Amino acid sequence: MKDFLKRYKILLILLALNIGIGIALPEIGAKSFDLTKANLIEMLAVIPPIFILLGLLDVWVDRATMIKYTGKDAGLKGILIAFLLGSAAAGPLYAAFPVAGVMIRKGSSLFNVFIFIGAWSTTKIPMLTFEAASLGPAFTITRLILSVIGILLIAAISDKALDKEQRNKIFELNK
Repeated sequence: MKDFLKRYKILLILLALNIGIGIALPEIGAKSFDLTKANLIEMLAVIPPIFILLGLLDVWVDRATMIKYTGKDAGLKGILIAFLLGSAAAGPLYAAFPVAGVMIRKGSSLFNVFIFIGAWSTTKIPMLTFEAASLGPAFTITRLILSVIGILLIAAISDKALDKEQRNKIFELNK
């Protein structure tokens, strides 16, 4: 029971806050409950397909292949693959983190994982096509170029900022 409370402490606190708000301010509590319900339904619709794809990725792609194409020595090829994987992905950003965990477990470099997460969040192909139709190709290309530069800079800074102990902890958490 103690482990359960420790593991779900934040969830239980938020649940208690929601109930408290519902009692004190019923109208706001109802809106809060509706938003929570909508978010839960969205997550339940997104998470199962992501985990199915993760299972397939885990089975179909062996570690040697992942290291070859996105590992530390993959170079430009690894960067391009990380960008393409992130840009072609569908779903909200929270779905990228389990995929990143599998990439780490399979031997991808942290730099390429950071690029993958950055690409997932900012360079999705459907978003680019909508953006080009709505705001024009010049805006879309400018934003895409700046996003790619930003992703590369953030990935490089994040990669360099981690010391050996932090890297080991990340790899240990993803075993």
